[in-house]
Amino acid sequence: MPGTFTSISIFAYDLYERGDAVQAWETVAGTEADAIEEAKGAAARHAGVLVVRREGKPSVGEEGDPIVVFRVGKTGDFD
Repeated sequence: MPGTFTSISIFAYDLYERGDAVQAWETVAGTEADAIEEAKGAAARHAGVLVVRREGKPSVGEEGDPIVVFRVGKTGDFD
């Protein structure tokens, strides 16, 4: 549909005080497959990683709910 977009984001989490998972970084990826591959690599260096897809229509100010497409480890209170 014209005017729609899909964004793919990668979130990495590290453990801090009392074992809480806290977001360490976030980045935007080009494709879902690329994001999952990058997340798998990041999972070796972080307590948790997830990949989220979100669709929206910026022309009317709509942004859809995030859909988790990949998750491993502790990802804090993302939900």
